[in-house]
Amino acid sequence: MVVQSRLTRIVIGCVALTALATVVTGCRPESPATPSGSPTSTTQEQTPDPSVSPTETDKPAAGFEVPGACEEIYSAAMLAQLQSANPPLNDPGVTMLSTENADLLEIIHSGAPTLRCSWGQPSEYGLATNVTAIDAGQEEAVLAALPQAGFGCEPLGGGTVCRIEQKGVTLDDEEYTRGETHYVGGGGLVTTAWINFAPEGYTEDIVATLWG
Repeated sequence: MVVQSRLTRIVIGCVALTALATVVTGCRPESPATPSGSPTSTTQEQTPDPSVSPTETDKPAAGFEVPGACEEIYSAAMLAQLQSANPPLNDPGVTMLSTENADLLEIIHSGAPTLRCSWGQPSEYGLATNVTAIDAGQEEAVLAALPQAGFGCEPLGGGTVCRIEQKGVTLDDEEYTRGETHYVGGGGLVTTAWINFAPEGYTEDIVATLWG
């Protein structure tokens, strides 16, 4: 889907304007999949009450394990292409969200196992991807939410890929293209947002690498 629009100025780094907060790679932080550092607070240990049965937190059904490193989600050829075309991998200044969709963000930030990968420096040129383990209910929710949000979806491998794209012109009369491509299937969700950088076959390569 292509939508013609004229947005406010695209700038390098974070901006306060809501309309552009997601157009620039490096403007809205996405919670890391694995907390780093020591907790800011601790609780005193207590002896468990044997009369109280522990409760378990719902987790995605076993079957898809999120890779431990971004290099593992690409084929050797795609990884080499990305390293050459738009390094670096995971620049700490790039905090671009991997999706604008509220339903997908809720899943990503729910505590589900997630790996985040980005390519490029903070600028108007790059992409961000999250790979998240999901359960059957979350998969159904994604497949219902994306078409309603205007995404075009089609089968890919053993799952579904959905895409949306937008073109525009900045106040400096510079054209830009941004979009999102998401895959759901096999117990996993791959979300990718990009601006002016959409390598051909990017999501297809991730799907083939992770699910064969």
